[in-house]
Amino acid sequence: MEVKNYYMNNYFNNILVLAPHTDDGELGAGGFIAKLIEGGACVTYAAFSTAEESVPDHLPKDILKTEVRAATAKLGISERNLLIFNYQVRKLNYARQEILESLIKIKRENSFDLVLMPSLKDIHQDHATVAQEGLRAFKNTSILGYELIWNNLSFDTTSFVKLEEKHVEAKYKALQCYDSQAGRDYMSKEFIYALAKTRGVQIGAKYAESFEVIRWVIS
Repeated sequence: MEVKNYYMNNYFNNILVLAPHTDDGELGAGGFIAKLIEGGACVTYAAFSTAEESVPDHLPKDILKTEVRAATAKLGISERNLLIFNYQVRKLNYARQEILESLIKIKRENSFDLVLMPSLKDIHQDHATVAQEGLRAFKNTSILGYELIWNNLSFDTTSFVKLEEKHVEAKYKALQCYDSQAGRDYMSKEFIYALAKTRGVQIGAKYAESFEVIRWVIS
């Protein structure tokens, strides 16, 4: 355990997670986030849209703000490290410059050694915008792209993070905070564990998450 914590702390002390919509960061990297925080790392989570236009009529329009606070807290992210923007869902590309400026401001106020964001091959227009502007803002930082398989026509499994069952369970429990998204197949326990198991099989581990290496900076 001491060796593992030394490795995690030595290489990844300050991590930024870019989530186009609330829940994307947990879906793509929830297990890794749980493992990083367990190892003593500081994780900042930036969500760019709370998708108010897509919330069912019977629910409060700001429900996803409440849910992302609960979900990230489950993973161990401090509320002071949770940044919630209110860009309109499916129209992030219209605010591309504003998003880039927000990212540059975040960069100037912090010193991140790893950025987790959607894959550059993600075809969702909001995800593509955050990935592209994230790369522009953090091109001098190590960047890993997380997979959301329902949006990826292809995905390069060029890096893996080994997970223990407790990390996968933490990811699942965080996602259960999104009551407004209940019923979606990718929120199910079966899917979350099956994908983690599949990625684990690829590297001879019980569970894992896979990431696309976008940028790797070695000090």
